[in-house]
Amino acid sequence: MSDVADRTETDTRERILVTAERLFREIGYQKTTVADIAKTLRMSPANVYRFFDSKKSINAGVARRLMGEVEDASQGIAAAARGNATERLRELLTTIHRMNAERYVGESKLHDMVAVAMEENWEVCHAHMQCIIGTIGRVIADGVASGEFDAQDVPLAADCVCTAMVRFFHPGLIAQCADKPTPTLDQQIDFVIGALQGTTKA
Repeated sequence: MSDVADRTETDTRERILVTAERLFREIGYQKTTVADIAKTLRMSPANVYRFFDSKKSINAGVARRLMGEVEDASQGIAAAARGNATERLRELLTTIHRMNAERYVGESKLHDMVAVAMEENWEVCHAHMQCIIGTIGRVIADGVASGEFDAQDVPLAADCVCTAMVRFFHPGLIAQCADKPTPTLDQQIDFVIGALQGTTKA
């Protein structure tokens, strides 16, 4: 396949995903059909199926795009030269929460799609969590190297941090706990950083 054909195919796949995401936001994940996506793009359903073999694979592609944006932002913070590890970890955890809250809590129809993705245990969700844990681990490792953090097992520490932050990371829990007074996001991050520094007090 030529480079031009490759680009055309990639562009078409991207157009399908962008259109599907818009329809998920407008009419809902469950109500959106492949025929709806095809009609909006002025192509036949059969043509859509040339690029995605099922609606589920389209849904996974939309989830991958949304999660990829969070991953890119997270990796950018982890790799940044600015600030020490403690500051970058705070910024990283805050950014993951903010991006997930903006994408899913205020977008109830899009939230339905994410809920189904997690219920069906889509591989894309597992891959996303592994990426986020790995990125958190990278910052923790920097903190250990600089003497800011005391973690004997960095991968385990990263896993524990992600688990501790699940209320602020998981779209469903962000929505459910929005009106609960404590702990706040900053308080939870303070607790996590304190644990890594060996200074946390309950």
